[in-house]
Order: sequence, then C-alpha cells, then structure tokens
Amino acid sequence: MQGRDEELRRIELMLADALRGESGALLLHGEAGIGKSALLEHAAARAEGLRVLRVEGIESEMELGFSGLHQLFLPVLQVLDRLPAPQAQALRSVFGLVDAPVRDRLTVALAALSVLSEAAADTPLLCLVDDLQWLDQPSVDVLAFAARRLRAEGVAMLFAARGDSPGSTARALPRLHVTGIDRTAAAALLPGLAPHVAERIIDQAQGNPLALRELSAALTPAQRSGQLGPLALPEAPSALPSQLQEALAERIRQLPEATRRILSVAAADDTGDLAAVLAAAARSGGSVDDLAPAERAGLLAVSGAGLRFRHPLVRFAAYQRAPLAERIAAHRALAETLDGPGHAHRRAWHLAAAATGPHERVAAELERVAEWAGSRQAMASASAAYERAAQLTADPVLRARRLIGAAQRASEAGQDERCGALADQVPQPLQDPGMAADFARVRAVVELGFGSPARAARILAEGADATAAERPDKLPVLLTDALHAAFAAGDAALIAGIAARAPGLPVFAVPAHVFADAAAARRQDEDAAADGVPAVPDVRAVRGVPDVPAVRRARRPLAELVAACGRTEVGLMDRLMTGHYCHLLADHAAAHQVASAAVAHCRDRGVGGWLPTTLHLLAQVELSLGRRDDALAHAAEALRLADYYDLDHRVAHLRALLAVLAAARGEEDRTRELADRALEYTRPRGVGRGTSDALWALGLLDLGSGQAQRALDRLEAARDAAGHPLMARHLLPDLVEAAVRAGHPERAKAPAEALAACADAVRQPAVGAQSRRCRALTGPDSRAEEHYLAALDLHPADDSFERARTELLYGEWLRRQRRKLDARDRLRAALERFDRVGARPWMRRARTELRAAGGHHDPALAADSPIAQLSPQEREVVRLAATGATNREIATQLLLSPRTVGHHLYRAFPKLGISSRTQLAGLLGG
Repeated sequence: MQGRDEELRRIELMLADALRGESGALLLHGEAGIGKSALLEHAAARAEGLRVLRVEGIESEMELGFSGLHQLFLPVLQVLDRLPAPQAQALRSVFGLVDAPVRDRLTVALAALSVLSEAAADTPLLCLVDDLQWLDQPSVDVLAFAARRLRAEGVAMLFAARGDSPGSTARALPRLHVTGIDRTAAAALLPGLAPHVAERIIDQAQGNPLALRELSAALTPAQRSGQLGPLALPEAPSALPSQLQEALAERIRQLPEATRRILSVAAADDTGDLAAVLAAAARSGGSVDDLAPAERAGLLAVSGAGLRFRHPLVRFAAYQRAPLAERIAAHRALAETLDGPGHAHRRAWHLAAAATGPHERVAAELERVAEWAGSRQAMASASAAYERAAQLTADPVLRARRLIGAAQRASEAGQDERCGALADQVPQPLQDPGMAADFARVRAVVELGFGSPARAARILAEGADATAAERPDKLPVLLTDALHAAFAAGDAALIAGIAARAPGLPVFAVPAHVFADAAAARRQDEDAAADGVPAVPDVRAVRGVPDVPAVRRARRPLAELVAACGRTEVGLMDRLMTGHYCHLLADHAAAHQVASAAVAHCRDRGVGGWLPTTLHLLAQVELSLGRRDDALAHAAEALRLADYYDLDHRVAHLRALLAVLAAARGEEDRTRELADRALEYTRPRGVGRGTSDALWALGLLDLGSGQAQRALDRLEAARDAAGHPLMARHLLPDLVEAAVRAGHPERAKAPAEALAACADAVRQPAVGAQSRRCRALTGPDSRAEEHYLAALDLHPADDSFERARTELLYGEWLRRQRRKLDARDRLRAALERFDRVGARPWMRRARTELRAAGGHHDPALAADSPIAQLSPQEREVVRLAATGATNREIATQLLLSPRTVGHHLYRAFPKLGISSRTQLAGLLGG
C-alpha cells in the first residue's frame, strides 16, 4: 500500500461508516495493474466486524445475465425468504432457481436493494466488486442502482473498474481515480535490484505497481544484479499494457506445456469451479498436479473452494497467448463438461466460442439463451446472445430476424448506439412484412435516441404503409407508436397524417378530427410548392385558432375510448393515447381517471419501462387540476425511473415539467437548471413538446418575477414550439398576461382569440375561466369586471393557483379603478391562496399590490406548512407515510431501502414536532 494514503483514508472512512450503520459507495478506476485489486484486498483485510461479499468480473462471462449478481449474493441467498414475494420471485428467476419470467427489471433492482438491506440487518456488509468493466451489464445496472440508494443500512460498496474515465459503467457513483505511485514508493517495491536497474524498471513501469512487480520478476538473476549491459527491455518506452502483457506471457511460456494447457482451460472458464476446470482439462490428459507450477509461480491461487488468477491480467495473458486451436479445445471441453440443465446457458456460450463458422445448432441454442435472458429482463445479455446467434447463421432470412431481435433487446437495455449498429447489419431488403414492421420499430427507436421524433414517426408511418396489406395486425401498433412520436415532435400536421391512415379506429379518429386544420394547411403548402409558389409558414396551424366544429366532432370517438379503458383487455398504448387526448381537450377529470389506470396497469403488470411515461401524463393532468404537490411527487418518481431505464427522451420531458412546477414556486436556480438541461436535449432533436414546456417554465419564472418583456419573448417561442393552439392552450393565458404587462396589447390579441376558440371547442370550465380572465385583460374596461367575475365563477374550487391569479389581476384592476376596499379583499384572498401553494413570486406581487391598496397581511394567517422544513427526500417519505403506507411500500415507490425510509422518518419527526407516524395525517392535513 505504498503511496496510497488518500485511497486508504477513503476506504477506512467507508468501513467505519458501515459499522455505524451508514452506507456508502466508491468506484476506484484507473489503468490495468495500478493497484485497484490490491486496495480491495486491503479493504477485505480491514473489514473486522463486517461480512464480506465479493465478485470479480470475468470477460468471458459478460454475456451471462445476472451471473455477477448471483455470485455476489450466493452467501446471503437465505434472506430471499424475508423479501416481498414479487421481489423474491424475481431474484430466484434471474438466478435460475425457478423457471418463471420476470416482467420488469425494476423489480429485480429493488429486490437486490432489499437483499443488501436485509443482509446488513444481521451484520454490516462490505461488497467488493472487482473488474466492473467485465461484469455482465444487468448486474452492473442493478448494483449501481442499489449503491445510489443505500443510505442507513450499514452497507459499504467498493467497486473497481479499468480505465481513466469509466464513463457510464456505473453512472453517478462517487469515484476516485487511482493513479501511479511516485518514485519513492516504487523503489520500495523493488528490493534487491541494482540501483540503475531499479531506475530503469521504474521508468518503464510509469508508476504502475503490477508492472513494477512483473517487469522485475521477468529479469534473470544476472540482470537483477546489473552485471549485464543494457536490460532486455525495449529501448524506447511503449504502451504499458503491451510491456506488461509480454512480461506475463513470458512467465507463462516458462511453465510446462501441461500447465499452460490447464491454464487456458481455467482462463476460458467463468465459474472458478475447480472441479469443472479439472474435469474439462482431464479430457486432454490434464490433472490437478499440473496446477502446481502455476501456483509456485504466483500466477494462480487454488483452494478447495475453487481457483483464482492472482490478477485479471494473468487470466487475460493465459487466454490470449494460447494458440487458437487450444482455446477452441478448452471451450469445447468445458461445454462437454457443463452438460446439466442448470448450465445450458454457459454451455451454449462455450459452444459458440468454439465455433469457427456458421453452425445452426449452436445458433439455435444461443437463441434459446436470448429468449430466456429476455424473459428475465437481462436485455443486454439477450441482445448479445441474439447477435452471436446471427453471426453463426448462414440463412440470410434467419440471420436478419436474429439481428432484429438483437437490436430490439439492445434498445430495451438502453443501448441505443448499439441498437443502431445492429440495425445497420440487417440485410436489405426485407421480404417478410412482419420482419419489416419490427425493423421499422427498431429504426424508430434509434431515431428517437439520436435524431428527431418527427423522423421516427415518419419511419413508423412508412413501415405501416409498407406492411398494411399483408400484415394488418402490425398496423395499430406501428401507427400508435408513430402518433406518440409525432406528439413529442409537436407536429400537428404529421399527427393528422398518421391518424388518417386508420380513421375507422377511435384511437386514430380523435386526432384526425382535432388536427384536421393542420392537415389542410400542410396540403395547401404542398400544393403551392408543387405549383412553384414558395411555401410560407401556415399561421392558422401555429398561431391561429383551432377548427371548433372539427374538435367537437372528436368528442364521440373520445367518449368511446374512455369507456373502453374500463375494460381489462385494452392495451397500454390505447390507454396512454386516450389520456393524452382527454388532457388535450381539457377533460381533466377523465384524463386523471385514465392516466391513473395506466399507471396502475404498469405497476400491477410490471411494465416498468412505460411507467415513467404514464406517470408523466398523470403529473401533467394533476398540474392542470391544480394538484401541484401530487404532480411534483409523480414527476419526481417518473424522473428517477426514466433515469434508471436510460430513457433520455422521457428524462428531458420530465425535467421540463419539473421546471414548470419549480417556476411557479419561484425556485429560480432549479428552474433554469432543469429547463436548460431539457433544452440541451430537445432543441437539436426537434422535440417540440419538450421544448415548449421548458420555455414555458422560463417564461413563467420571468412573469412571476416581473420580467414581462423577457417572459413574452419566451412564451411566444414556447407557443410556436408547441405547434398547434390546442397543444399550446395551457400557456396561452401566461402569454396574454405577459404581452399586456410588457405594454404590447397587440401581441396579446391573437393568443386571446386562440384561447377563446379553445374554450368554445372543449367547453370545460377551467379553460373557460382562463379565457374570460384574458378577455378582461384585453377587452375594454367597461366589461372587465364582468369577465373577472365570470372567471371566478368558472374556476374549479381546488385549483388555488389559477383562481389566485384571477383574483390578483382582478384586485389590481380594482385598485386602478380606485376601489381600494374591494381590491384589498381580492388581493388578500389571492395572497393566501398563493401562500397555500408556495408560489413565492406571486405572493410578493400580491403583497406589494395589497400594500398599494392600503391593506396589510398578517403572516400568522398564512404560516408556512411544517413540511417545508424538511428536505425533499424527507418530504416525499413523510407525504407517503401520512397516507398509511408502510416503510416497505414507501421504499418500493421511492426506490429506496426500507431502512433508509425509517432513517428519513426518524430525522423528520423532530422537525415536525411529532413523535409517531399516526400524527402525520392530522399535521399535514392541516
């Protein structure tokens, strides 16, 4: 441990914290041989009072889904009996202990978190994960998920990964870059060398401890004493890995031939099972005695439990330096040895490694492995198995199908770049319509990840056109996916064009009616372009008014969709689109019912990948209903999930929505951070809806802080990005107010007219209230009071924020009319409502207006809620605990461990002045 003071300090601190019941994680990363494994060994040696679990990533085992997690948890599998049944079943399934599919990988991740928490309840844990870069991706995802959420369990997780910048290997883990040791520390590792020899070794090793040992060990006795001239080393420095590998290869070459052969078998094996290695080696005459020279050379450690290479680079050298024929023989021998049903997946991969050309039987076995891995949510492993199966397939049609399967699973694993690379390998053209439809969905996934949602929608629509005649069963799913992408783009004409392909189905009839005006405008532009007339932006589609009769015609098919959502057989995408349509047409009660059902569908059936999308819709609807705390909770949960599932597109949308919620509360820094990060993703890709929401958040922040001109510019840009008056309806009231306050009433006229048309088309009280408020702002003073009073009558009782804004504007108008007594009543009511929802900028504005009207406000009448004293995480835990949810139920929803939930409640109770959770409901209700 020469020269490792900082690394040792961090490790000692983690171990001490674990003994006190606190959890922590650290990722050590650096070049090969730099000392990461030695630091893990040091941690294990110092772990007095902790139970040590460990796993080492093995390159040949990377494609075996959850194999690393299984090895890590083997000593504590008995705690599975303490887990909730779905979690225990999920882990037993992915470990191959039961034969059952896993519907959602989030359940596996939560189960792993629970295992660590339950195991640490007996004895604090130290989890050591070496060579993380070679651990199978599903295990990496699950362990990183758990490491980021452990708080008060007494679990220390120490990872080691190769590379100066490990990238997304374990995203968001605390990291420590392990670098080379200095010359003094290096010299201490080279006893017995002549000084000039030691200096040369130090120069060549560049501070790498393993290189120091291996390069010095490769010297002859004469070279060590310095009796020879120049050392037998390269004259010019070269890349360390090649020097180090050559030194290790030389040590392996010095071993007897039989030892080298058994080393190649051990290196090809991925279990460390001594019996399996010896059984495989016996097929070529090997025996346990042949391991002795490798043990004496310090390359291998053998015990009754198994065998381990002293360093991963030794395994790598033993495998890579073996002749090809010897490696093939090793894999074939292992495949013949691992012949039980529990080893089917390893046997298939060993057979694949032994194959030198197309081999349909092995390819078929790998395809079965892929199907098994996919049913256990090990999508990265399933994709790798499909890809290798395709490589072993001679039939071009079968090869294309397997490549498409590999690409689909890669997209589900969040590997969009790899998905695109696999899609590029699919031979064209595809004659089978069903495969062509599946391929269109793969291409659309890639386009959504790296390009624009509009192009993704067009790819899906064209795929539907190409396959409609022969595979009509593929049409609904292709077109529904296309609609979803087009909505994200904010392209109303594209939505209408997609919907027109199947207007007989209610799910397509609704947008066909609603966006008929945009479709007509697009056709006019296309006709004009065909006649040689330059196309101009169609203002009716963006800044004009919606086609009121056409929107009203959408009510009947929408009612059919809402009614159908009550049936269990209705698919998730139909529920999702129905919720979008209800929200679009401001039927927020129906939208809330449908969105809640869609969320429940995902939770009940384990459809975790779609849960962030359904939660996003639910949060949008709750925002429209004025239920801002619920909207914040669901949007925050959705963002956590979207981040876990690597759904960058959804993450951007959710950041924009959270920015809107933060803007209303006046959280300037958070609003700008969330909005700017959302715009970084949405603007280059043409994600119109996300861009519109992010700009709306910035505009709302400016409007609340009195920056009316800046708010006007942002809100006009947000309206244009939304793409249609109905999709911009929610921000039109802010746009009208910003234009009036900035002294540009002429710029308020068009959005006020568009909002009035929307209110006429949808006939919902909340929209009617906003429209009458805007008419009061833009119309003559003689009718302003009539409009304000009508708006207050229409506002839903539970939408405090919107009602308060109307009361504020009404109070300001009354003050300007010198009716100060009337103004005070309205302004005081507005101030108390703003305080209730935590809208601080609007509180300041209402308080200023109230003082100008000669009134005052008693802060005691509107004291801050006690929950405002809590941290955001404590607030979420307390909110759920107040509903009667158990710690385990709260942990599942917030992606925490039950012990962390208990820790947050323990910290929150003194802040709230209570002593038990039974007091929460009354406190928060008040």
